Amino acid sequence: MPVASVSTDPIPAAERFDWWCDLVWQDVARTIITSDHAAAFQAGAETADLGLVKVTAMHFAPIRSLRTRSLIRQSDPEVYELTLIKGDPMWLSQRRNDTAARAGDLLLWDTSQPFDGGVCGDHAEAIIVHLPRSALSLPSDRIDRLVAQRMPATRGMGAILAAFLTEVLGQASACRPQDLNTLGTVTLDLASAFLAQRVDATRRLSPETRREVLAARITAFIDRNLADPGLTPAVVAAQHHISLRSLHLLFQPSGESVAATIRRRRLERCRRDLADPRLRHRTIGETAARWGFHRPADFSRAFRGAYGLTPSELRARTPESDEGPAPR
Repeated sequence: MPVASVSTDPIPAAERFDWWCDLVWQDVARTIITSDHAAAFQAGAETADLGLVKVTAMHFAPIRSLRTRSLIRQSDPEVYELTLIKGDPMWLSQRRNDTAARAGDLLLWDTSQPFDGGVCGDHAEAIIVHLPRSALSLPSDRIDRLVAQRMPATRGMGAILAAFLTEVLGQASACRPQDLNTLGTVTLDLASAFLAQRVDATRRLSPETRREVLAARITAFIDRNLADPGLTPAVVAAQHHISLRSLHLLFQPSGESVAATIRRRRLERCRRDLADPRLRHRTIGETAARWGFHRPADFSRAFRGAYGLTPSELRARTPESDEGPAPR
């Protein structure tokens, strides 16, 4: 299975904490785990195997986790764990560094070095990219500088990586095996680029990684500017200081042109909004214009071609909500 999900819910309450500790030992690294919530422990995880890397989304009751030199000698997967914090803050001590990271930060730790860490709050939630040392082209001594350092992921490469990780698990289950390997390569490239930027080592990235990173930046730019009716391939190329030909070549492996990508992503946003009962106060024309379609006939034709029904037919199938309108 490309995506595996587990939860403590079907486990007898008295066995849940030990079950979770065993899971962490097997799938992450051997650590000594303690918790004030062991008697009523709740947790869950979803893991996507992407070939070169694995990505795991976890949620769990507050714990403290200690990895000792003795445990490292027993077993070391030799992996860097790059963690996107989604819930309450987490703290980490490793390699004489001490830090606390909050939601929206990235935090790196190394299975080959002792560490001590835990949760500052009532609910832990995170997405972890498991990066094998052997798969990274960056020098270990440079990566080690980033261990137990809070790295905000609200802009630039950090924001691109965080958005990608948030979406990748939801898409992996619908992917073919070859697509999963592609996702793994992209994940590794984006993580490598983020780390390289933090230690000023971008020149060490391979040409393939540079192309993947540029493609991710362009996709993020497109998503941020879908509402602009003037968003065209020429504008995208100019904003990224590349020729229009280079832009088309960059998109060629995906089998979808730049213009088709812009149109598809606009239609996806329109479909999402039209299916949201909280947004019924917006007319179909307003929804279309919000995402860059300013000619109703063109929008209706494109929508029907993509989804096999008109915008009004989709809205008619959507039940009304009791929650009231969403904020404008």
